[in-house]
Amino acid sequence: MTPTPDGRPRPVVIGVDSSTQSTKAAVTDAATGALLALGRAPHAVTGTDGTRESDPETWWRALADAVAGALHTAGVGPRQVTGIAVAAQQHGLVVLDARGRPLRAAPLWNDTRSAPQAHALTEELGAAQWLARTGSVPVASMTATKWRWLRESEPRTAAAAAALRLPHDFLTERLCGQALTDPGDASGTCWYSTADGRYDPHLLDLLGLDAALLPEVAPTGAARAGTLTTAAARALGLPAGIPVAVGTGDNMAAAVGLGLGGAGLLDHPVISLGTSGTVFAATRTRPAAAPLAGFAATDGTYLPLACTLNCTLAVDKFAGLLGLDREAAAPGDGLVVLPYLDGERTPDLPHATGLLTGLRHSTTREQLLGAAYEGAAFTLLRALDGLLAACTADPAAPGPGTAPLADRPLRLIGGGARGRAWVETVRRLSGRPVLLPRQTELVALGAAALAHAAATGEDPVAVSAAWGTGRGRELPPAEADTATWRRIESALAQTAPTLLS
Repeated sequence: MTPTPDGRPRPVVIGVDSSTQSTKAAVTDAATGALLALGRAPHAVTGTDGTRESDPETWWRALADAVAGALHTAGVGPRQVTGIAVAAQQHGLVVLDARGRPLRAAPLWNDTRSAPQAHALTEELGAAQWLARTGSVPVASMTATKWRWLRESEPRTAAAAAALRLPHDFLTERLCGQALTDPGDASGTCWYSTADGRYDPHLLDLLGLDAALLPEVAPTGAARAGTLTTAAARALGLPAGIPVAVGTGDNMAAAVGLGLGGAGLLDHPVISLGTSGTVFAATRTRPAAAPLAGFAATDGTYLPLACTLNCTLAVDKFAGLLGLDREAAAPGDGLVVLPYLDGERTPDLPHATGLLTGLRHSTTREQLLGAAYEGAAFTLLRALDGLLAACTADPAAPGPGTAPLADRPLRLIGGGARGRAWVETVRRLSGRPVLLPRQTELVALGAAALAHAAATGEDPVAVSAAWGTGRGRELPPAEADTATWRRIESALAQTAPTLLS
């Protein structure tokens, strides 16, 4: 690593991405944003039939392992580290005792057992009131539904809770000893009001939730939660006293890594192709339209988002069943696959299963895999049309090829964005240009920008913009495949009532 002009080692920051499947720690040059090394450590996710849980202690052990691995690979000394920040999967419910130890495994965002509680909460308050207060209508992924489920299913555990945390809150508190969350991640709980910028007392009463169990919400723009404690420093092999950022949820960190925010950019909406698929855009407009999640961003703007539970993992399942490489896909040619293998969030079909229509003797394995790609990509693009319409950026009419959507580049991020089949399917179904950022670890790099802000007081979005982490290669639009779009849309319209029942 090149030293500074005066011969001293260059300062670095660490951005942590604690996701569903693993923890990644990005050691990043604080001056240039160059990714020097990426440490990884896996998580264990358990459960079947809608249950998805992880032991929060494994996240902490994985964080320490990932940081150690990244520092070793980068050849960086611990005293070069000037800040650390955690971004983590949203919505998970971490239930702690008085010593800060988990009372049970944490139900994750994709745990759908609380679907009945989500329905009940919506009925009790009304969808319009939920939208007005939180910007979202409860679905099974939201933390409030998981708390209601816990109170009904495991009342002794709920009664014993001394603290409730989101995954990033839990890890940040382990780092600095401060119980603090941020508006972005808090906005995914359904007990935080994006209208008022605080926990909603009426919703807390509805949920039977004492505000004393929750972390304080940091003011908008607050960068630093505290400094690394002696115990945390020992666990991570870092000096005590390093600034620790407030951190945020993974989607909010990805937006920071892309340099989105402040100006209310809608010219490059984002499609994230990961275990789940998400679409989001930074805007100054506070959206309140189901089925969008009207999240807050880290900088006082908003990050409206739609999420599908079934994205790369569902398509990879098809590839595995068919004995094909994931890139060995061909257009579906009359097939329709709705790959709702884990239920669904957008559309709100938590009990749905996968559906396949259009099989013929001439159908090939490659076409069947391609149809799975098409079904997953359709779900995301349809949600994106609704998102942009809700932000008053585009016509309300759904479907590809409608101006000005056809001219708006889509940023593709996540693991799927590195795959030819995913990129070409999105291009074909959308008919829009696609921008592929050069950097792939945008959640971790967004967290690194938050860490740099905690150390310097700079604006993290401006830091990422200066680093150029959102820049990349733009692909021209492909001809919109309207026939496939209409075929999938028709199949969904015919089967959704069955799936909902």
